[in-house]
Amino acid sequence: MIIGLVLVLAALSLDMTTSPPGATAAPARGDAPEPESGAAAPVSVFRGYAFDTCVAPTADTMRRWKSSKYRAIGVYYAGRGRACKNQPNLSRSWMNTVRADGWRILPVYVGSQSPCVGAKNKKGVPIGRYPTSQGKKEGRDAVTRAKAYGMRAGSPLYLDMEAYAYKKAACARTTLAFIQSWNRTVRASGYVPGFYSSADSGVRHMDVARRAGEKDLPSVMWFARWRTAPRLYGEPALGDSAWRPARRIHQYAGNVKERHSGRTLVIDRNLMHAPVARF
Repeated sequence: MIIGLVLVLAALSLDMTTSPPGATAAPARGDAPEPESGAAAPVSVFRGYAFDTCVAPTADTMRRWKSSKYRAIGVYYAGRGRACKNQPNLSRSWMNTVRADGWRILPVYVGSQSPCVGAKNKKGVPIGRYPTSQGKKEGRDAVTRAKAYGMRAGSPLYLDMEAYAYKKAACARTTLAFIQSWNRTVRASGYVPGFYSSADSGVRHMDVARRAGEKDLPSVMWFARWRTAPRLYGEPALGDSAWRPARRIHQYAGNVKERHSGRTLVIDRNLMHAPVARF
C-alpha cells in the first residue's frame, strides 16, 4: 500500500455493518474458507489505524488519546497465555465508556501456545497432547469471557499465537489442530474467529494450510511484520486473493512509546480493515 493511500485511510476511518464475508456465496478460489456453521450475525467493520497495549489504559487516557490518529484498540481480554493477566481497568463498564467515546474494540485471546513457540515467556502454556479437545475448551472460554464483557455474536475474537517453528511437522500438526478446533468452537457460537501471529511463522503456516485445502481456518488475519510501511496487501506471507476484503490487520511496529495529550503508552501500531467487536 503506497504512503498516499495510508494517509487517506487515516482520514477515512469508516464504520459499517455488513454480513460476514462470504456468507451468501462460496469463497473464490484462493480465499480463506468461510464459516461452515454458526449464526450469520451482522459484523461491524472498521477501516483505519489501531493500537494495542498490554494493559488496557484508563478511560481517561483513552479519552485523551482521541487526539491521536488511532480509533481502535486491541484489548487482551482473556486466555491463560496473557502476559498481563492483571487488568485493573478492564471491565464491562470500561468497554461501554470507551465505546461511547468513539473507540472500536479488537478483542484478543492469548490461549495455549504452540509446542515449538520461540518466546521463553510463552513456553509455560503449551498446547498439550490433545489439541482438538483443548482448542474446543479454550474456544468456549473465549466466547464465555467475551459475552461477560458484553460482546455480542458477530464480534471477532482474535487468537494470539506467538511465533513458532511451523516447519517442524509434528509441531505444525498439533498447532493447526488446536487452531482449527478453537475456530470451529468460536464460529459455532456465532462469533468470528480471527488469528494473530508473526507474518513469517503462524501467518505463513495458515496460508500454507489454506493452499492445502484445510478447513476451519481463521476468517480474519492479523499479521505482524514490523519495521515496514503500513499496508494491508502485498504481504509476501499471504496469497494476494486470500483474507480479503475487510479481513486483514497489519501490525507494522511494536513496543514503541507514543504520547498524546499528556499520556504516554507503550504500544504496537496497526493498520486495519477488519471486524471489530459488537455490543
